[in-house]
This record gives sequence, C-alpha cells and structure tokens, in this order.
Amino acid sequence: MEDPKDTITIENVVASTAIEQELDLSRVAMDLEGADYDPEQFPGLVYRLDEPSVVALLFGSGKLVITGGKHPVDAEHAVDTIDSRLEDLGLLDGYGDRAK
Repeated sequence: MEDPKDTITIENVVASTAIEQELDLSRVAMDLEGADYDPEQFPGLVYRLDEPSVVALLFGSGKLVITGGKHPVDAEHAVDTIDSRLEDLGLLDGYGDRAK
C-alpha cells in the first residue's frame, strides 16, 4: 500500500495580505473591469483574474484574500497585478509596493 503522504497534491492555495490603506470598494468596483461588488450579499469585492487564474477578495480595510492558485507564486503574481491595476486607476495613495 502506498503511503498517502507520497500522493499529496496541492489543489488550492489560499493566501492573505493587506494593502496599507483602506479601499473605497464602490469606487474600485466602478473602475476595475471585471470586479463584482454587492455589499448587501457579501462585504468584499470579488475580482477574478485570468492570469494567474485566481479569485481575489478585496475588503474595505485593505485586506486581500487570494484563492484558487496552484502554487504560492500565483498569489504573489495576483497581488502584484491587483496593486498595479489599482495604482494605474489612481485608487491607491503613494507609490511602490503596499501589499505586505
């Protein structure tokens, strides 16, 4: 019989981080193409990325939860992508990497 530890596969990586500022999710939802925000149903904004193929949950506090990746690097790329897109839209204060 094969040891179960030898057949472990990663199916879904869940990662969390924070942007060092609060987010106006209503404004983010209007400006960020593909964002889904319905505060009566769920307090976070749902943002699906194609590359990497993950789902990001953004909260008004600046917290982010990234799920659906197959490797930790998928979460890192997603955070970089989100940070860049929010910066390009003028939705973040300051410059440089804010996610920690």
